[in-house]
Amino acid sequence: MVIPPGAALAAALAVALCAGSSATAATPKARAATKHSGPVEVIAAGSLDTVLSKKVDSAFHRATGYTVSLITGGSGTDAADIKNRIYAEDVFISASPADDKLLMGASNGSWVKWYAAFANSPEVLGYYPKSRFAHDLKTEPWYQVITKSGFLLGRTDPAEDPGGVLAKADLLKAAKEHPKYAKALRKLATETSDEYPEDTEEAGILSGQLDGAFMYEADANSQGSPFVHLTGTDLKGDYTITLLKGSHHTAAADAFIEFLLGKTGKAELRKDHFGIVSPPKVTGSGVPKALKHLFKK
Repeated sequence: MVIPPGAALAAALAVALCAGSSATAATPKARAATKHSGPVEVIAAGSLDTVLSKKVDSAFHRATGYTVSLITGGSGTDAADIKNRIYAEDVFISASPADDKLLMGASNGSWVKWYAAFANSPEVLGYYPKSRFAHDLKTEPWYQVITKSGFLLGRTDPAEDPGGVLAKADLLKAAKEHPKYAKALRKLATETSDEYPEDTEEAGILSGQLDGAFMYEADANSQGSPFVHLTGTDLKGDYTITLLKGSHHTAAADAFIEFLLGKTGKAELRKDHFGIVSPPKVTGSGVPKALKHLFKK
């Protein structure tokens, strides 16, 4: 059968128009559903290790196809490693804005141009549930119990980890407010024998090698450690996220930031009792166009 030229042209135009219309209408959904491959390199505060590696990582991979390569440690150490080019990462997640500032400006290599505060968690005192001081911690002031003879306390190095900065501040504030325990508390705040890397400190609480340790509430929840609130103080870790200069996997990095700050990421953070900053608060300038919608009220 021969199709008249006019009819053939009309049919071709109809098909083309329909195809174009469908493609345009489906573009947003298609972008959301597109599966990718390849890594996104993330360096993050150690207190986020559990929620990122055991929860967010797999969910992000299922949703996007990208794979998270994660390094965790004290945020101060992370910042120094970025600055010294020990790691070439895409995304930096800190437990303190102070560590982002270490990477801002030409004198610091301009690794960070902007950062967004997206979550927080109070500093608490986690403890080993079978410690001989466990009952005391439940019934007596924390600052009194940690000064008892034989109590093994852990905290991180303030030069390496924001949690260590908060722990020292908590101890010095308690010393000022409670003269009876001031000498012992100042000693705990200034000696280095109770300073441990974050992973070692957490392992010490789980194994009983430490009776108690300063940590974020979210961190205690992640590892299943009981804890007491530091009455008389209100210090907390303020978590930030940014895209680092020279990212080699920009599309994957943008996708990761959007995922963590999106519905699924926030849900996982809430499960560990992180406080959510909504919308995330941006400091600096130069947020990528693809991410700007995350920070609008």
